[in-house]
Amino acid sequence: MGNVGTLAQRELGAYFLSPIAYAVLAMFLFASGMAFGLGTFSAGEEASLRELLQFWIVLILVFVLPMLTMRLISDELRGGTIETLMTAPVTESQIVLGKFLGAFLFYLILIAALLLYPLLLQFFGPVDPKLLVCHYIGLLLIGALYIAVGLFFSACTKHQVVAVLLSFTVLALMTFASQELAQKFSAGWLRVLLQQLSVRAHFHDFVRGMLDLNHVVFFLTTTGVFLFLTVKRLEMRRWQ
Repeated sequence: MGNVGTLAQRELGAYFLSPIAYAVLAMFLFASGMAFGLGTFSAGEEASLRELLQFWIVLILVFVLPMLTMRLISDELRGGTIETLMTAPVTESQIVLGKFLGAFLFYLILIAALLLYPLLLQFFGPVDPKLLVCHYIGLLLIGALYIAVGLFFSACTKHQVVAVLLSFTVLALMTFASQELAQKFSAGWLRVLLQQLSVRAHFHDFVRGMLDLNHVVFFLTTTGVFLFLTVKRLEMRRWQ
């Protein structure tokens, strides 16, 4: 785990030296702030985080997290430093986990900023701490999945723009399109499959305050699958 921690620190430090990371941070804060202000404090609407979380935050993360992950491996591929990294005394699994944890730590900074909103809601009424914990568990899980997807596509190409577009397309399909397609089928295995693949459907229960183990398993398993695919992609490069 020493190599993983070193790589994670390296990636986290690289974010603070990258203008893209600050652009992502600014975009996230601006977009979430606008969504919170317009959706939460609308006349006649409930003053809660539900409106913000059940659609807007998910949509924002689909856009910003691919930009956060696009350089993780593609930058190494473009600069030719991937060969140096892979000849170092680290395994492909350690490289992937280190880069994943570095991006995830930066993501924690992003969602920590959302703690301001419950503090503002305290002026309008009590905020249920158990519900807030459930919200953040959901945000941690969905963020981990999105980062794993972005990391995989970053390992597939040396072009960062291509990595962003591929990540965004797959995340949009997993988050929104699968749920919309499921509604077109009245019954059957295809409807069940699409519902199970819908990230947004799994995340909604966390927004409602329901901590269902099935949803936790879905996010952890899917994240693990994309991390595994990323490791295999790097192993393929070793033999090319």
